[in-house]
Amino acid sequence: MNSASKPLALVARILMASIFISAGFSKVFGFDGVTAYIASKGLPIPMIIAGLTVALEILGGLAIIIGYKARIAGLLLGLFSILAAFIFHNFWAFPPEQVYLQNIMFMKNLSMAGGLFLLTVFGAGGYSIDARLEMK
Repeated sequence: MNSASKPLALVARILMASIFISAGFSKVFGFDGVTAYIASKGLPIPMIIAGLTVALEILGGLAIIIGYKARIAGLLLGLFSILAAFIFHNFWAFPPEQVYLQNIMFMKNLSMAGGLFLLTVFGAGGYSIDARLEMK
């Protein structure tokens, strides 16, 4: 591992996780709207799904930043990103004026999932709790 890899892995984790933490807190402050949106997609128990989503985004994002159980958090958030892409950004089902934006959101989710799956495979890297635990 070269001298830049540890701090770069930390920066990458912070950047990767920031969207989830931000989205999780946004859902907390707009919980009723999130629940209604989930219900509008025909999903069952929207309040529970919204609550689990908030918990996954905030706790999973924090786990990635500090590098604790980062492989598990990466896998869960990666799978979540793919599910969210197909359920909420299914661009093929939107009116023509919204297809472009929804296609970008769909591809963004798939790209994030790819990065999260790399985290799952390779781990948190340096400056992480996982790395410290491996040293013991």
